[in-house]
Amino acid sequence: MNLAAVVLAAGHATRFGADKLSAPLGGEPLLFHAIRAARAAPVSRVIVVARPGLNTGTWPEAPPVDVVRLDSTALSQSLKTGIAAASGMDGAFIFLGDMPMVPHGEAARLAARLGSAYAALPRHDGRPGHPALLSAKAFPAIATLTGDEGAGRLLRARDDVVFDDCPDAAIHFDVDRPEDLNRLASKDATGR
Repeated sequence: MNLAAVVLAAGHATRFGADKLSAPLGGEPLLFHAIRAARAAPVSRVIVVARPGLNTGTWPEAPPVDVVRLDSTALSQSLKTGIAAASGMDGAFIFLGDMPMVPHGEAARLAARLGSAYAALPRHDGRPGHPALLSAKAFPAIATLTGDEGAGRLLRARDDVVFDDCPDAAIHFDVDRPEDLNRLASKDATGR
């Protein structure tokens, strides 16, 4: 399978109160952690959908990182833009720019489970998380999304979505507020 990874990073982080994706974590911008997780996936390219002016870094090694600039905060528009950039691929992982702790091995497990399914999702304690792996069969439905809607509704309506039970709760953890980032930084410092 020829897969891409899409990192959604076009939002303006209103709950965070500042430039969340540029906030430092472990000496680098928060977004870089999500890009690194996307690059660890079994993909031939990474597509970062980013708002204008956001530092997306320089990633010289393979897989290549392409940046698509989008001046819209609507989740559906970011997702549609990323999927459009991944046209021709067999599927695309969806990573969120504010999820820095996604376990790097999870994407490979999702790819192994996808087969002919519509999508593959990690699941922890019975709840799905990220990254989501959408097969190319899902791409036309993504193009119909509107407003601040992600793929969740589409995936819940399908019976051909497969799950990987992941032991790591990090598939649910996103940074919404400065205290979330502070908690991650203190864990890094203590090793817990």
